[in-house]
Amino acid sequence: MTDSLAHPHLRFEPASGDPDGPRSIVILGSTGSIGTQAIDIVRRNPDRFRVTALSAAGGRTDLLAEQAHQLRVATVAVAREDALPALRAALAERYGAGEPLPEILAGPDAATELAASECHTVLNGITGSIGLAPTLAALKAGRVLALANKESLIVGGPLVKAVAKPGQIVPVDSEHSALFQALAGGERAEVRKLVVTASGGPFCGRTKRELAEVTPEQALAHPTWSMGPVVTINSATLVNKGLEVIEAHLLFDVPFDRIEVVVHPQSYIHSMVEFTDGSTLAQASPPDMRMPIALGIGWPERVPDAAPGVDWTTARTWEFFPLDASAFPSVPLACHVGDLGGTAPAVFNAANEECVAAFLEGGLPFTGIVDTVADVVAEHGTPARGTSLTVADVLEAETWARARARELAARAARTPSEARA
Repeated sequence: MTDSLAHPHLRFEPASGDPDGPRSIVILGSTGSIGTQAIDIVRRNPDRFRVTALSAAGGRTDLLAEQAHQLRVATVAVAREDALPALRAALAERYGAGEPLPEILAGPDAATELAASECHTVLNGITGSIGLAPTLAALKAGRVLALANKESLIVGGPLVKAVAKPGQIVPVDSEHSALFQALAGGERAEVRKLVVTASGGPFCGRTKRELAEVTPEQALAHPTWSMGPVVTINSATLVNKGLEVIEAHLLFDVPFDRIEVVVHPQSYIHSMVEFTDGSTLAQASPPDMRMPIALGIGWPERVPDAAPGVDWTTARTWEFFPLDASAFPSVPLACHVGDLGGTAPAVFNAANEECVAAFLEGGLPFTGIVDTVADVVAEHGTPARGTSLTVADVLEAETWARARARELAARAARTPSEARA
């Protein structure tokens, strides 16, 4: 398994380190769930970390300005150029006379520019495939990449693998952080399989027929995790778990037939590694993203008290169930897509994002999300093998997939619910 992108036995030395002071961090997606929790860790550990730059989409300029002022960053960036006036006004309100304002970047390439800036570690907490360009920029610049943006790896796997050095990526998703830690317990040749756990979302145990009438409000009510709407819906359909299987395959160079998904509703065991002697190592912690975030930005050191540990003085029961692939076909579909490679993962991801949007707007039934994604993937066909994937290929495939998914979703919205069920 020599092509592993995330190698727990190796420590990547970044192009610009901080041997004599706090580690310098760039946070992409600072106003989102990952970004705000990362800032909480940084603020509680000023001797370990200092944030040099922040980026956000631009919808929460007041929060971005507050973060910039509290952390005294050198640069802030927003992807939406129309958010620039609001950001300038918010910064002006918070910075007093004589306080130097941070440099401001705006536009779709702003986060990419920050990802290549002078720092030790880049935390990519952007949601969606727009995180691909910043991921590539950080890797090419020789930064350590704490990767929470799974989509950039999924849609651009060959591109990322072509530039990432062993140990340069430290995964931040709780499942992949768990695998990363458990893999440190043995040699790669001793790994039999990876076991990725899934909470099962809010509909664990329901049949596909029972899922047909699920509402957006019900799907957004996740039982154990607090996440953004797209990720929450992806968790309810288990598309998120399918994406994580592809990510695990790419990060750790393990074939799909040796990656298993197990439903664990309590979300305390985040994933497991089974070794050839029959031993299984599991990583356990309460469902709190601050622990994997802290490990991502602090590796190879752990950050003390990053998050609460398990209270072993309290009786508890942890359950594990096999995946019901008939009710949740997204995982086998993702494995098929990952095996196809090429632009197929980009098509899968883009079509899903459009279908989630249609579902949240009331124009597509819950079960129609994965059914429509499967139709788009089938129309896309088998990508040519042996060809070199480019960013342009990914963008073209995504554009087609989004348009086709919208067409099929609109058609499904006109279909009576009885026929869909």
